Amino acid sequence: MIRRIILFGSIFLYFAIVFCFGKTVFSFVHAAMGGGMSLAGLFAILYHGFAMDMSMSGYLSILPGLILIASVWLPPKAVARVFNIYFMTILFLIAVVTVTDIILYPHWGFHFDSMVFLYLRQPGEALASATTGELSGGIAGIAIFTGVACTGYALIIRKQTLALRTPRSLPLTPAVLLLLTGALFLPIRGSLTTSTMNPGRAFFSGNMFYNHAAVNPVFNFFYSFAKAEDFAMQYSFFDEEKAAAIFDGLHRQQAGGVTAPLLANNRPNIILFILESFVADIALDSVVAPNMRRFAKEGVFFPNFYANSFRTDKGMVAVMSGYPAHPTVALMKYPQKTESLPTISKSLKQAGYGNMTFYYGGDADFSNMRSYIVGECGIKDIVSDSDFPAKARRTKWGAPDEYLLERLFRDLLEKEQPAPFFKLALTLSSHEPFDVPVNKFRQPFLNSVHYTDSCLGRFVERLQTTAAWDNTLLIFVADHGYGYLPEMSGHDPRRFRIPMIWLGGAVAQPQVVEAYGSQNDLAATLLAQLGMHCGDFKFSKDLLNTGTHKFAFYAYVNGFSMTDATGSVIYDNDAQTAIYQEGNPALEEQAKAFFQMMYLDLENR
Repeated sequence: MIRRIILFGSIFLYFAIVFCFGKTVFSFVHAAMGGGMSLAGLFAILYHGFAMDMSMSGYLSILPGLILIASVWLPPKAVARVFNIYFMTILFLIAVVTVTDIILYPHWGFHFDSMVFLYLRQPGEALASATTGELSGGIAGIAIFTGVACTGYALIIRKQTLALRTPRSLPLTPAVLLLLTGALFLPIRGSLTTSTMNPGRAFFSGNMFYNHAAVNPVFNFFYSFAKAEDFAMQYSFFDEEKAAAIFDGLHRQQAGGVTAPLLANNRPNIILFILESFVADIALDSVVAPNMRRFAKEGVFFPNFYANSFRTDKGMVAVMSGYPAHPTVALMKYPQKTESLPTISKSLKQAGYGNMTFYYGGDADFSNMRSYIVGECGIKDIVSDSDFPAKARRTKWGAPDEYLLERLFRDLLEKEQPAPFFKLALTLSSHEPFDVPVNKFRQPFLNSVHYTDSCLGRFVERLQTTAAWDNTLLIFVADHGYGYLPEMSGHDPRRFRIPMIWLGGAVAQPQVVEAYGSQNDLAATLLAQLGMHCGDFKFSKDLLNTGTHKFAFYAYVNGFSMTDATGSVIYDNDAQTAIYQEGNPALEEQAKAFFQMMYLDLENR
């Protein structure tokens, strides 16, 4: 009996050791993101995250516990064979999650979660983000991690298993083991109070990287599944009436508010560019992106503009539907909900706009994009990777931006375009792995932005020589930002601030609009300029109307931020506290209400 009890404890602790090993590797690989890593810092990470490691160990020890009960009547070699299958499988899966998380964390700024399965529906597109070095390094890392973990299993678990003997106290041994297996409920739950184990239990530091490093990535991965569907109850900061009242106060338009005109007429042709990863600090740099910098001076520039989230599919819904991004939900995954959303293109179509086309150099089916573009946006004409010659589809994502913009320009000249028309173009060259034909900067991301910027510059210069220029509005906005510096955390405002620029002959005059806003505000702002109704866009506000409250909102995993002229707040749902606050203290309550109403609205769609 004693041998089985010791083996049971060894199994439980071994899983915890494996998790600690993974977090140690994670901490040192990404130490620069936390400002460095000392032994004291590592100890704090492992100490504060150990309860979560034990919780996950508890889950994984249930089946071995039941097998140990059965081992009383089985020969040791048979038990060892069953253990071999179980442990090899589990340790391999732990290696996959841990190593994948280490690779993705610098790009995402947080532990990857259940949303990964949406992107794995098109594995070719999902893998296109990774460089050859990352892919080969990931495979090697998984092999090494699995090898080390399985070696430990052989020396610690398998050796003890083969040494098992039939116990003398036959009725007592299975009873004790059953009691121990049942006791796993305690570490699994993590508490005897109403609070159960969750990622926030590992948070202990003002340095968010340390908090993320303490979180068990395997626990976080499976925890995200439990939170994937229960939209209405996920974030309940206030009763619904109070949340609605605060939200209405944020979006109420004061009587007498006047919308400042930006356009020379209210029916221009519109070309909306959604630019991959164009974070403001880089996309407005005069050396990296001289054309975007020039556009900002020649057109209408919104310097205090933010992405709502961190992925293209979320950014597209925010831009086209004026609907803020939910951090725990890939909304394009739910066509039954997106079909109830308004879209800019549908509003334009009702106002007489035609010749609507979506241009993208990659796979239009990625992330369920085609369903949204055709079904919700009402854009039937799609130009995507298969419409470009094979020699043009030379990158992992598809055709580079020069081919995309050449096709758009050629269509404008060669195809009949009864006015007014609407075109939507999504770039891709500034997406990982940034494989572009430019080598001006040491950092690949800077090269990719510089490349796309040069393509946009040539497109605009050529369009200016045509008759279409005088009545065309070009809108440039990013799909999301990008953490181009190692020290930029997943919630860093610099990751989310993006450019929005209106350019073209349809713009009345150059100007700077200082109002704070986010992607979801483009819909109401544009439609108001066109004299169209925008009341269906519940979460969108006109940034040019003097009677609206101007604020920017973005969400990260798992938290949100609100910024306006009076201050800024960043609230982390895992930590259950504001991790940054400056200026107006009322912003926290307003941000919570806005965030809660996002999920209540989603549940009701």
